[in-house]
Amino acid sequence: QVQLVESGGGSVQAGGSLKLSCVASTAIFSRCNMGWYRQPPGKERELVSRISTFGTTTYADSVKGRFTISQDHSKNTLHLQMNSLKTDDTAVYYCMAGPCMGRSAYWGQGTQVTVSS
Repeated sequence: QVQLVESGGGSVQAGGSLKLSCVASTAIFSRCNMGWYRQPPGKERELVSRISTFGTTTYADSVKGRFTISQDHSKNTLHLQMNSLKTDDTAVYYCMAGPCMGRSAYWGQGTQVTVSS
């Protein structure tokens, strides 16, 4: 059963913008903290941003002031607005939720973001 489905990745030049979306099941969206992680080529997966069920947000230092996480409760959708993109932002971006409902984490399939100079 697919719980998280991402979209919105692509290729952009440095300085450009992209908006990622993640549609979640109703159960996950209403009960779980959610967030975005990314895995750059040849590197470990890292936290980008998280949002709690109360709406509290956190960001990695590398994206503060450039990325914004948000939720559309009417569509069970998590967003990541990415502005002023840098080549270092190139990575596969993953939507995640949890820990909740007996699992440490739910993960989406990932979406590729490529930023060229």
